[in-house]
Amino acid sequence: MNLRQPNANEATGSANRSKSVVPMSGLCTRCVDGCKGGCEVFLASFRGAEILYPKGYGEMTAGADKNYPVDYSHLNIQGYGVGAMGLPEGVEPGPDTAVFPAVDTETEYGWTKKVKMKVPIFTGALGSTDIARRNWESFAVGTSIAGITLVCGENVCGIDPQLELNDAGKIVSSPEMDRRIETYKRYQENHGEILVQMNVEDTRFGVAEYVMDKHHLDTIELKWGQGAKCIGGEIKVDTLERALELKKRGYIVLPDPTLPVTKASWEAGEIKAFERHSRLGFISRDSFMAEVARLRRLGFERITLKTGAYSATELAMAIRWGAEAQIDLLTIDGAPGGTGMSPWTMMNEWGVPTFYLQALTQEFCDTLSARGIRVPDIAIAGGFSGEDGVFKALAMGAPYTKAVCMGRALAIPGFVGKNIGTWIAEGNLPRNVAEFGESIEEIFGLYEEVKSLYGDAVKDMPLGAIGIYSFTKKIKVGLQQLMAGSRNFRLNTVGRQDLMSLTEEATKVSGIPYVMDAYRSEAEAILAE
Repeated sequence: MNLRQPNANEATGSANRSKSVVPMSGLCTRCVDGCKGGCEVFLASFRGAEILYPKGYGEMTAGADKNYPVDYSHLNIQGYGVGAMGLPEGVEPGPDTAVFPAVDTETEYGWTKKVKMKVPIFTGALGSTDIARRNWESFAVGTSIAGITLVCGENVCGIDPQLELNDAGKIVSSPEMDRRIETYKRYQENHGEILVQMNVEDTRFGVAEYVMDKHHLDTIELKWGQGAKCIGGEIKVDTLERALELKKRGYIVLPDPTLPVTKASWEAGEIKAFERHSRLGFISRDSFMAEVARLRRLGFERITLKTGAYSATELAMAIRWGAEAQIDLLTIDGAPGGTGMSPWTMMNEWGVPTFYLQALTQEFCDTLSARGIRVPDIAIAGGFSGEDGVFKALAMGAPYTKAVCMGRALAIPGFVGKNIGTWIAEGNLPRNVAEFGESIEEIFGLYEEVKSLYGDAVKDMPLGAIGIYSFTKKIKVGLQQLMAGSRNFRLNTVGRQDLMSLTEEATKVSGIPYVMDAYRSEAEAILAE
């Protein structure tokens, strides 16, 4: 069984000529001299490394599609006919009190100074890609009014066209970062927060100092990696002048825009775009502890860490050192990745898949807890899009996992809402949208709800924000239903006992009981009465 068909995928704009394809290589079984094809080998023959990346930078997000042997679909949620855990104190469980709208989906994270979220989800890092920049207002306003956390990703200051640096190479002004933070804060109340990520270049530019001095943020996030790739972040640059500017700022830019041959290739039309890459980070316990201490001296109340689908060694480092440093949230991002721009092969073929990575995380947290060591609050990322995945991740990771980080699933509603506004203005609504009506109020089922909360300010909100609010509400209600069915009325009562494995392989990986073994002893005790 082959878990992935290589060499042709919509993400890279490639396709096989033949329906008969060699599973291992992805090549057509009969490759014909003279083929006008379109597979990755064909395209790479004249575009080279350009074919490594998903096609349509700035206009799409891409998600890897490798079909791993075990994932969260191998788990099912237990349902019970008795009990109601987590109802408010003094409330007697019964058919009139244990109703699913009464389920409390609020979560919190933090070592001492907690951040509350209305729903246990938050965004992946929305950083320096064009699609994040262009849709930022939808993302920021939407997550703010939904009461969840928004992560501003790496390199935002570094690629800001209006960035001003002092003689020491430190940030004096970054209007783009200012816009991102201020947009979220516009509607922020008592739930959620905006936190800014830092990679190697961000640290060199002094991003932490800038966002603290100007915006007084409570939280900063250190970034070790993500589930989409094991190299630094990258974007595409569409002018020679911009490539030279970013090269001057210290980024890796390919091909090197300072070389005469590159300039000649650009002018001849051979080069269509440049790649801007970040550097690989190098982690050690001493440097990590020192950086956490430095950030706390700057005044940050919370320090979080984002790490990727690295080996078990790096996972252990993140958990153990995070415990020692008392970090406030550790987000662990598994393979396969979703991205605005990452190498397509790397997204599919690199890293520990999310299900396996969370299983390892649980083992490592249990090991430390057994030694009396408190571990950081955990968030799991990597391929989630619905309330079923949220429930399973929280249950499988109980009591350590507090939230699920969603990348593409939380970004898509921003795109959809924005596009509906455009389609209404153009009088060109798709049929599957027009069936609900032609006006904003008719189409967006929660528009009046948002209006009741924010009054006339709703008119100034991007429709993408209403999209994110609507999607978050769907996750909340769906989660309430699943939790009520498992008789959990607060998130902190959800546990591993509420899951069963449908395959013995899933049991072997996760430790969740096989469906034919789960609660068997309890059932046999009843039969023996």
